[in-house]
Order: sequence, then C-alpha cells, then structure tokens
Amino acid sequence: MTSHDHPTPTDSDVCYRHPDRTSGVTCQRCDRTICPSCMNQASVGVHCPECAKGNKQKVYNARTLPGAQGTVTKGLVGVNVAIWVLTIAALGATINSAGPVGADYGTWGPAIDVDNEWWRIISGGFLHSGLFHIGFNMYLLWQLGQQLERILGEARFGLVYLVSLLGGTFGALLLDPEVPVVGASGAVFGLIGLTVFAYRSRGIGLFDTGLGFLILINAFYSLRGGVSLGGHLGGFVVGALLGIMWFGLNPGDGPLFGRDLRKPWIVSAVLGVLLIVGSIWAAGTWTDPLF
Repeated sequence: MTSHDHPTPTDSDVCYRHPDRTSGVTCQRCDRTICPSCMNQASVGVHCPECAKGNKQKVYNARTLPGAQGTVTKGLVGVNVAIWVLTIAALGATINSAGPVGADYGTWGPAIDVDNEWWRIISGGFLHSGLFHIGFNMYLLWQLGQQLERILGEARFGLVYLVSLLGGTFGALLLDPEVPVVGASGAVFGLIGLTVFAYRSRGIGLFDTGLGFLILINAFYSLRGGVSLGGHLGGFVVGALLGIMWFGLNPGDGPLFGRDLRKPWIVSAVLGVLLIVGSIWAAGTWTDPLF
C-alpha cells in the first residue's frame, strides 16, 4: 500500500489573518481569503474585517429591511382614521355620512374648475362617508399595503400609493365631474392592480390566493349605486400600469427597466404630474360631461 501526501496549501488557500486555517471563501470587495472567524455578512456576500470597517455597510435582516415594519401603511391608515374622526367632531360629518364634508373638501369638478381649488385632487382621497366606507378601505389598505411595502420599500410604496390615488381622482372626474367624491378607494384599487402583477411576477395566480375573489367582490361592489366607478377603475388601471413597470408583465419578465431604479421613479413621478394635469382638465368638463 502506498501513501499520498496532502498538497501544501498555497497563500491563496489560507486566511490572510490566520495562516493556519484554509478556506475557499474570499472577501466580496478585496478578494482576500477569509476564514469563518473573519467573515462579516454584508447585503451582498461577505467582507473581511478591514473592508467591513471601511465600508460601514449596513447589514439588513428580515426585520430591518426597508418596508418590513409597514411604517408607511400604518401611517396612511392612521392619517385616514384621524381625518375621519376630525370630520365627525368638527366638520359636520356623521358616523354614517360625509355630510357637508364632501361638498366642502371632496373631489368635485366645479370647485376645482371655477374656484381653482386644485388641492381637492388629493384631499378627496383622505375623506370617507361613514364607518363601513372607511372600514372597508382601511382593511384593504392594511392587508395589501403591508405586503407591497415589504416588496417595494417605504419610499417606493409611498410613491405608488400617491400616484394610484391620483389615478382614482382622474377616473372619478372623467366619468362624474359634477358629483363630489370622497374616499381612498382609488388608491386602494391601485394597490389591487399592483398586487396582481406582484403575484404574477412570482407565478402566483389570482385564485391561488384570496386576491381573485377580492377583485370579483370589489368589481361587483363598484357597479352598485352611490359608488364612484370612475374612481375605482382609474385607480386600478394606474396601479396595473405601475405594477407592470415595477414587476413586469409576465412571469419571469422582471421589472420593465431591469435593475435601473431611477427610470421607474422618474416615470412614476411624470405619470403623477400628468394625472394632476388630466384631473384639472377633466374637472372642466362638468358643464358638459364626456360620459
């Protein structure tokens, strides 16, 4: 029987700080070989102690990732509830009706067109006409918002929520400019549109979860009287467009602009501006509605 000598480790096979330890792992930044004792976990790969000190790169986990705590979602729910309570306490609304709040502060074509109250384009999306109205919208915002905020991060989620709200405003003014409209439904329907493509990008069908049933219920609800069909439809269409941009049209496509995160920000912001301009134009059709 013959014996075989073990090959002597080269300098590239041993830890640069502990020459008695072999390793096949290298620092992501400087390519020095490091042993398990010298590994510092980074957002991508591992770093040696020197690079970890110099880079000061923050390491995230499931709890500290941007959006993991649902901060923006919780804030939006809190603001909507606080405003609803304020309208009841001081502005003449009741637990079952918006009262004069809709005419005074809601999305309403004549006030935007004649009185130049352009702020109504956004303010109407934070008002509600009763307990069921705000309860339903806040439930959906809570359920969908936390999922999307975890995927998109806080800043991007805040942006898509605002643009979806503007989409709902544009749709409401386009179809019914002479009717005061209140509610976060346009923004919430935008989140539904976003979630459709977030799921689709991961190969999850609408009816593999409760989302498909949720869409059917909301579609039926949108057709009943006293509900802004334009607001719901406008929010959903804009949310779907944002979903295609951020997640891709088909499973496996990936985001529309790939890894470039600047373009989606720019396009989303431009879309928001266009929706504001479109809403002002649509408000001016109240004397001769298009539909």
